[in-house]
Order: sequence, then structure tokens, then C-alpha cells
Amino acid sequence: MEEQGKYNRSFLGSVMLALAVALLFVAAATPSFISAAAMKDRKLPVYSVERDDKCLSLTFDAAWGNEDTQTLIDILARYEVKATFFVVGFWAEKYPESVRALHEAGHEVMTHSDDHAHFNQLTHQQIVDNLNAGCDKIEAVTGVRPTLFRAPYGEYNDLVVQTAEDLGLTTIQWDVDSLDWKDLPAGEISRRVTESVRDGSIVLFHNAALHTPEALPEIIETLLSRGYRIVPVSELLLRGDYVVDHTGRMRAAGG
Repeated sequence: MEEQGKYNRSFLGSVMLALAVALLFVAAATPSFISAAAMKDRKLPVYSVERDDKCLSLTFDAAWGNEDTQTLIDILARYEVKATFFVVGFWAEKYPESVRALHEAGHEVMTHSDDHAHFNQLTHQQIVDNLNAGCDKIEAVTGVRPTLFRAPYGEYNDLVVQTAEDLGLTTIQWDVDSLDWKDLPAGEISRRVTESVRDGSIVLFHNAALHTPEALPEIIETLLSRGYRIVPVSELLLRGDYVVDHTGRMRAAGG
């Protein structure tokens, strides 16, 4: 009987140990499962676009200085390239002549918010008011209301993306960051961009970064030599039914 009792206790202990291990696996797996499910339903901006042609976009954020805007316009004109400029409302108020020059040169002037706020910290109504104010200021100069929005600091959440969408704005991120705001040498900026782009890429620059005007000609020449067509973001985006996958890549629905 004593041996039988030892056996029973040993068996029971083994069963309990197995159950404990199984519960640990379940506990470890559950957060990942929930995270994956949440990611599937999350609202994402467009980081890049699945294209069947060699097409990409160059974008410039304009929030602070204005030293190089006309120089950038002149460089882009030299190569007959049209870009997208995401402009903050207070920048448009301060430099209306530059906003007008961008528009008249054929570039897209889209919104980068009204005051470069941290949108993740705003309420729904604050987001609505901020986006409308920024769009109003751009439209007052160009006569065209923005249809694209880039969130300041690249910060967003479901509320930000959905609220922008409700206002008729597609939220745009980027998949290639030039890091020009770090005042990298022109050669390094050029390498970062030309080694990272792919079909459907959206490249991030800034209008007042120190070495961007120096780097831009080499970047454009390299991309054109590779057969890329450089277009504004609105032209890069897909029409009709589409989805934005978990990487932020816009794809044709069902594709």
C-alpha cells in the first residue's frame, strides 16, 4: 500500500507538473495571439504602395525653416520632377509666398497639421479642429484643399487615422527615411535613399535640412537612371478597392 501511495503521489505530481507547463505555454502564447489579432484590425497609414511599375514618390515636410524651399523647387524643375510637400498650418501662414510657389510649380501641397502637435495626445474633436485649421490655411493660399495628411513626428493611432479618413484625408507615412534632419553629409543621404527604395516607395525629406539640396540631384539622377518614374503621392496611391496590410503597404483588394 505504501508503494502504491508513492506511485499515486508520483503520478499525481507528474500530471500537475504537465498541467503547469501547459498553462505556462498558454499564458506565453496568449499575449502574442491578442497582439496579432489587434494588429490585423489596426488602422494604419500608407507607408508604401504595391505597384506593377517602377514608380515612387519624394516627399518633403515643411514645419520650421524656409531657407531652401525655392532651391528645392529649382532642383526639381531641372529634372521635371513633381513632389509632395507636407506643410504645417503656421508655416503656410508665415511663408504664403513659398506655399504659392510650390503650388504654381506643380507640386502637391498637403497638410502636416496646423501646429505640429502630438496627435496621439489629442481628443477626437481636437484632431478635427487641428486638421481643418491646417487645411484651411493651405486652401486659402493654393485654392486646393489637401487630401493627404502626414502626422507630426510620425505619431498616430487608430483615432488619428480614422478621424483623418472621416475628413477625407489619407494618412501618409514613409518607408524610406533620408534622415536629412540629422545633418548627415550629402553622400550619406544619397546612399540611404538610393540603396533603400523599391517600387512604390515613399521617401521622406525636409525642406530646411542642411544637406538635402546638395544630395537631391544625385538621388534624382540615380533613380531616373534606374527607370523609376517619380510622381506625387496622390498619383502613387491606388484607386478603387484596396487594403493597407500590416506593414503599411497599400495593395489592391484581393491581390
